[in-house]
Amino acid sequence: MIAAPVPADEAARLLDLARYHVLDTEQEEPFNRITRLAARILRTPVAVLNLIDQYRQWGKAMVGLADSEAPREHSFCAWTIGSDTPFFVENAQEDPRFHDNPMVTGDPHIHMYAGASLITPAGHRIGTLCVTDSRPHPLTNEDLRCLQDLAALAMQELELRRSVLDAARQADAQRRQAEELRQVLAHARVVEGISSLMDLDLPFEDALETATALVTEAIEADFTAVLTRTEAGYAVRVPRTNRMFAEDVIDAAASLLSGTTGVLGTVADQMVPLYLTAYATRPEAIPALVSAGVQQVAYVPIGTGESRPLMVAMRLQSSAVRDWRVQDRALLEVAGRTVAHAMRRHAALERAQDAARADGLTGLLNRRAFDQDLPYAWAQEDLQLAVIDVDGLKRVNDTEGHGQGDKLLTVFAQALKAEVGGLGQAYRLGGDEFAVLTAEAADTLLEWVDIATQVARQAVLASVGASVGVASRAEAAQPDALLSLADARMYDMKRRVQAPR
Repeated sequence: MIAAPVPADEAARLLDLARYHVLDTEQEEPFNRITRLAARILRTPVAVLNLIDQYRQWGKAMVGLADSEAPREHSFCAWTIGSDTPFFVENAQEDPRFHDNPMVTGDPHIHMYAGASLITPAGHRIGTLCVTDSRPHPLTNEDLRCLQDLAALAMQELELRRSVLDAARQADAQRRQAEELRQVLAHARVVEGISSLMDLDLPFEDALETATALVTEAIEADFTAVLTRTEAGYAVRVPRTNRMFAEDVIDAAASLLSGTTGVLGTVADQMVPLYLTAYATRPEAIPALVSAGVQQVAYVPIGTGESRPLMVAMRLQSSAVRDWRVQDRALLEVAGRTVAHAMRRHAALERAQDAARADGLTGLLNRRAFDQDLPYAWAQEDLQLAVIDVDGLKRVNDTEGHGQGDKLLTVFAQALKAEVGGLGQAYRLGGDEFAVLTAEAADTLLEWVDIATQVARQAVLASVGASVGVASRAEAAQPDALLSLADARMYDMKRRVQAPR
């Protein structure tokens, strides 16, 4: 079997084919009609309208076959697009190009093949109209001219189809532009207000709650909330309601918002906004909410990604607004995008703050984090503080290099962090000095440091150790005094270890 040569204009041909947006679409009657005519006029059992993609042939319409898709190297039509004139194979079984082709040796057992190129106005041959027979089937020059005329008709249909699609896209773009203009005119103040709120130096929750209140009032909703994704479903981040609900209704709403029951449970993967105008008719509707008169529900995804939040708005039957109007939907979606941007910025700020608290070498929390955390940890009556100094770092740097010194600190830090686990927090205060805050006993602290030291010794050749000072909250009047006491005890231990014997 010999594969057809690739046309010299292949890249441009593929781009021209893509302009028609026809690959992998459903069958359409105009093309089905042309293949039926081809089979009838040329008296063949099979007629196919094939498009030649980069690596395959794909059939838009066909008679006598259920599917014509095949690898391009097996395609007779790939030979056809090499010329403007019809391509005719009278006996494929004796043709050296096709005698061992899978479509000759197997289904559809092609014996005769004839194809005419689909030639675009740009001059590119993007596919074929072809006929085949599993038996000898001679064709005249007139037959081939008829096939070529039918291929030209098929190309005209493709052009018409492309023009309709282009017009529809253009009309849709114009509608979107007009809709965006209405959004600006109808809700400019609300959007500006939300944007300004998100730029203010306010606690994020406060800004979000006020923004939600603005949306609620603008769209005349009875309830609006921003929901965040959790492992169990969704959790309410900022509830906002204009009505007082009965306790059973509040319980039902909580169930709805958790994502375990009701319509919300079915929209967890919703990528586009969903607007319901007859909530009670939904099979997933919660009876208590129906009894409370919930009539309209809007679900608006905020941003993209699997963890995207969701904005939910509800109206009761008593609402004077009977539907989700164009301007309502526009505002919800614009507000959703604005809130999404603010949430991403807030998350980025939190990540930056976390990065500012991290030690770049060891991955532990740094001195800044320690200074921030110590006053909060002071609230624990059984708080213990250990200050640790890694002995021998200078020796490692001098004899093995600073890379090994960094490795020593990193291994010690990670081993210490692993030992502390969830029972406390480990910090690198700077240089070779570390600290641990925990409620565990001093003996446990010393054991953690001992294990970390043993692990660190495996990373270097030089002899290393650790000096530790432990102080408890009961021994100090304030956090600074606790740190000073632990630090002093650490240096006392270091002097004892270094004293000549």
